[in-house]
Order: sequence, then C-alpha cells, then structure tokens
Amino acid sequence: MSANGGQGQENPRHFASQAGRNAPLISVIIPAYQCAQYIGQAIDSVLGQSFSDYEIIVVNDGSPDTPLLETILRQYRDKFSYIKQATRGPAGARNVAIHQARAQYLAFLDSDDYWSPDHLSKQWTLLQRDRALDLVYCDYFLVKGEKAIARAFRVEPQSIDVNFDSLLVERCAIGTSTTVISRAAILRAGLFDESFLRCEDFELWLRMAFRGSRMAYHSEALVFHRITDNGLSANRWAMKKDRIRVYQKMASTLPVSIEQRDTIRDLIGQAEADCHIDEVKQAVEQGDYETALKSIGRARAISDRWKLRISAFGLRLAPGLFRRIHLARVRRMAGGKEQPSARVQASLSGANNPQLADMPQEEPQPSLIHSGETETK
Repeated sequence: MSANGGQGQENPRHFASQAGRNAPLISVIIPAYQCAQYIGQAIDSVLGQSFSDYEIIVVNDGSPDTPLLETILRQYRDKFSYIKQATRGPAGARNVAIHQARAQYLAFLDSDDYWSPDHLSKQWTLLQRDRALDLVYCDYFLVKGEKAIARAFRVEPQSIDVNFDSLLVERCAIGTSTTVISRAAILRAGLFDESFLRCEDFELWLRMAFRGSRMAYHSEALVFHRITDNGLSANRWAMKKDRIRVYQKMASTLPVSIEQRDTIRDLIGQAEADCHIDEVKQAVEQGDYETALKSIGRARAISDRWKLRISAFGLRLAPGLFRRIHLARVRRMAGGKEQPSARVQASLSGANNPQLADMPQEEPQPSLIHSGETETK
C-alpha cells in the first residue's frame, strides 16, 4: 500500500494467467480505459517486439466500453494477464499492475499508443550497459489523426543530465509509454499518486529523481504517442491545474533547496497565468468579452507579456474581429481526427523508417492569445 496512492480493492480476472511461467525480464503494463478501438494495435506492437522475454498485464480500469474491449482482448487469449477493477484512474491502474508484476523491470504502454519492434530491445541494451540506471526512456512520434506530425525531442530538446532540476523545468520530459523502469525503484518512491488524475507520471518521475534514481535516454523515436480529443491530457486547463498541484506537492513534501523552492514558485506563477489565458480563450469563443478581459487582467497581473498586452488591446478595440481571428486559428489547429494512416501503421514492420524520421515538422501557428507553452504537449 502506498501513502501516495492508497491501494483499493483489487478484482483480478484473467482470460489466461501467465503466473505458471518463469519470471520474465520485463512486465509490460497497459491500462485500458475507453480504448477498444486502439487496444489491439497496442498489444500487437508488444507481441511484435524483437525482445521476447516479457509478460503483458492489461488493466481494465472500469472502462465504459468493456463489452467491446473484452471482445477484442479475447482474440489474444493466453498472451496476457487481465485485471478488471472499478475505475481508479491511470495511477491506480498502473499501481495494481505493479503489484501483480513478476519482473524486475516494468514497461508502461498507454492503450492508445504503440511501439516499434525494437523498442524493448533498445531499452534493455541501455539498462544492461549501465546497471545503475533505474529508468530509461526515448524519443517518440506524436501522432494526430492520420499523420505522425512531429518527434517529441525536436519539439522539446532534452538536457544531457536527467535529474530533479532538469525534469522540474522540463529541460527533460519523459514520455510514459517510452519508459522501462526498475520495479524496486518505483516501490521505493511510493508508486503513482492516485490523487492525481493527470500529471501522475510527471509527479512520480520527480519523486524518483529527487530520491536519487538514475535516469537516461536515447534519441531514437521508437514509440508512437496518439494525441486524441478524449484523452485526459486533452483538457489543457485541467492538466495545468494538476501540474500546479504537482509543484505544490514538491515544495511541501520534499526538502528542496531555497533555489529549487524559488523555481517552483515561478513555475506555479507561470502555470496560473496560463490557466487564466485558457479562461480567456474559452470566454472569447463564447463571445463573453467581459469575462475574457477580467481573465486577461489576472494573467497580466502574474506575467505582463507583450502578447497579453496586444490581446487586451484587441479585445477592447474590436472584440468581434478578435474572436473571428481566434476561431480561425482554432479551426486550423483542429484538423485531423481520423485513425492513423497505413503509412504510420506500416512503421511497425521496422524500427527505423527513414520517411518518418526525416519528415518535415509543422510550423507553429502564430497566436494572439499566447500561453508560452508548446502546443503539442
């Protein structure tokens, strides 16, 4: 049981148990919630790994599409262990699987993401090269609609050193579906905090790093991460609110230095300003210009950036025109909600796809209402 999470009642139900086999090197953990259309691709990408010493644990976290989900899962029968429980969120789903896992290392895969065939092999090689490592991760493709639109490390270049400070200010950003992690290190850190519905992974990486877990990465993009409209991360305002809670928890529960405390204070201020900017956007889209101006005033009180000043001027001078410009930009950014294309899916047949690796990156659209953060996060 974790003081950070709180272990609930488990209700394991298996289509086929893998418990009779020898302990594998890696336990692959797939939380499943409202993902029936993607779960088969996720499992297929694990079964297609060149590294074969693993077990798969699928956790149905009270998914509302359970009948369809279980119909799809039955196609795989003895290929995985299946746990079904009342909804506890991503943290709770991963925690119950961590307790069930038999391997010394854990690989996390979100049910709407998928791997290239050499992903586990590359991560295992990294772990074997330096036995002191507790966590390894890698670059990944961002997939939106039918297109792999960017590589994460090109959007967010990584610092050489992965530690508490670089993670805190996001000079390093760990994609959960790219990780292979020491089970013992996660248990020492106290598992995922189940009070977080979002940012639970970010919060755990910070705790692990602060307590001395060693982390590293490689720069090959071997994972495909879907950007969807119904995932938890799609609610950007709620993501920022939970990120503020993560910062507050770090400041209140860890013996951080004065400099780190100052950094956390600045990060909280920036995140709060960004939340107000999201409120501005929502109010503008609804034509509520009075609320928009109040929210932009609150954002400027925290960080009076020049784009905020221009936005405030535009809202006062020509609110209708400002709204039309903003909505046009929203429509440009909202394109592409279909299934991944055959080109993206074909990448599963080989770890290295030059066509994807060398694809042009999308140019960010200029924004009148600017949050100061990367759009694809």
